[in-house]
Amino acid sequence: MSKRHPRSGTGQNRAGLYDEITGNIIAELEAGRVPWVQPWGTAAAKAPLAMPNNASTKRHYSGINVLILWGAVIERGFAGQSWLTFRQALSLGGHVRKGERGTTVLYADRFVPNDEKRRAAETGEEALSIPFLKRFTVFNADQCDGLPSEIAATAPPRQQGMIEPAVEALIKSTGIEFRIGGDRAFYVPTEDYVQVPPPQAYFEPINWHRTALHELGHASGHSSRLNRDLSGSFGTRKYAFEELIAELSAAFSCASLGIVPTVRHADYIASWLEVLREDNRAIVRAASQASKAADYILGYLPDAVIAETMEGAEAA
Repeated sequence: MSKRHPRSGTGQNRAGLYDEITGNIIAELEAGRVPWVQPWGTAAAKAPLAMPNNASTKRHYSGINVLILWGAVIERGFAGQSWLTFRQALSLGGHVRKGERGTTVLYADRFVPNDEKRRAAETGEEALSIPFLKRFTVFNADQCDGLPSEIAATAPPRQQGMIEPAVEALIKSTGIEFRIGGDRAFYVPTEDYVQVPPPQAYFEPINWHRTALHELGHASGHSSRLNRDLSGSFGTRKYAFEELIAELSAAFSCASLGIVPTVRHADYIASWLEVLREDNRAIVRAASQASKAADYILGYLPDAVIAETMEGAEAA
């Protein structure tokens, strides 16, 4: 009889966690709301549009954690996008206020058990790693007292005048063929080019930028770049999943650049619901792929543009 690994029970924990996250996303979509597209410009949205970050390490959260933390900011009306663990708040000279409720985020990784290391050493085979998923609790800076002023302060909104030049510079820097014209936005994998209608075709020109970044998100999946499966035809689950990746990638890119569009891509809600109901890990996988896509595209942002458009981002 084989030994049961002491961590094998974590599979059930992971399944429950995926169910919980997916259930929350499905509930929002069923209500006609796209949870990663918040009307940040309304009075109800106190926080500036930005990627959530850890106030201690200065690192941005990624993947599904972005959606979890954005949801908490929107639901609870926090004034900023900075987060800390209980211990991090103490290490910075502050503390979480008594009675405050934290937000659960995830850490996913793999590890190789000692028994497996020994087996691999004895047989000469490659050691097999085991995936694990860990929950931990973070608190918004709004929920803390005594933090340094540069963390507690809410960064002012970025100047909107820099948005269009930043995106234009980004498009040129990627080297992806980008055509402006026609009345449809799309990406053609076989010929590797993006086409988007001109900005004046949009009722609110700012929405052109979200569409452009959405299509660039698709282009990031080309075999010469991140090599995602782009073979899904319209109406299939595979197509809907790739659309979800591009939609999230555009949302992450917009947040990183301080762009506040209003377009919702609501036409895809039904197909996304179908994908999420069938696979409780789909939203986690899509968010992970979207983070990689956004990071890839934004990696082409010229340094001079970063210095201008990202001013004050670390304090956000």
